[in-house]
Amino acid sequence: MPTLEVPAGSSVEGMTEITTVDELEEIIGKPLPAAAEKGRPTLHALDRAWLAASPLVFVGTVGVTGADVSPKGDPAGGLVHVIDDTTIAIPERPGNRRADGFHNLLRDPRVGLEFVIPGRGDTLRVTGTATIVSDAPWFDDLVVRGHRPILAMVVEIQELFHHCSKAFLRSKTWEPETWNPDAVPRRALIAQALERQGEDIEALDAYYGSPSYGAKIYG
Repeated sequence: MPTLEVPAGSSVEGMTEITTVDELEEIIGKPLPAAAEKGRPTLHALDRAWLAASPLVFVGTVGVTGADVSPKGDPAGGLVHVIDDTTIAIPERPGNRRADGFHNLLRDPRVGLEFVIPGRGDTLRVTGTATIVSDAPWFDDLVVRGHRPILAMVVEIQELFHHCSKAFLRSKTWEPETWNPDAVPRRALIAQALERQGEDIEALDAYYGSPSYGAKIYG
């Protein structure tokens, strides 16, 4: 296995790079048939039930500078519209207008989705290609708090499968006694340090912590 050649003093100095499938499988082994062959191209009734129960999805796209992942959330039942056995749609809600994922999809339509149900360690993974639409008859089925989505991402499924719970078990994600939200500075302090330098911290606290911040997430 080659050792990475990096400038002296680099933080990756001395790391050993894996460059071939054989090298990778020598370390981690090969998957059992049940894992290797579990990908499917169409939705099962159990997949539809999972999508209806999920309020959160992580969306992976391919950007100019590399891969990008963004969370999308809505009440369960409002996050996903199933168009048919190979096509789903995810609504877009008002945000900061960066729309990084959408910009990425206009250049490269490949997308990866990870659907999460709070309290469950297993997840549903979907890969495919996506298009952006500004309207469709089923937009009316995705109204939340009286607000119709402004855009939607339509995903043509290439493969999907259910992913095991080991990551959530290791991280203890759903165990409240492990939660430590104060381990890092609150959002207002992060914003003041990184994005909104010079702004008054009391005003930032009022913005990020006020009831109106949550009240305006749909319009």
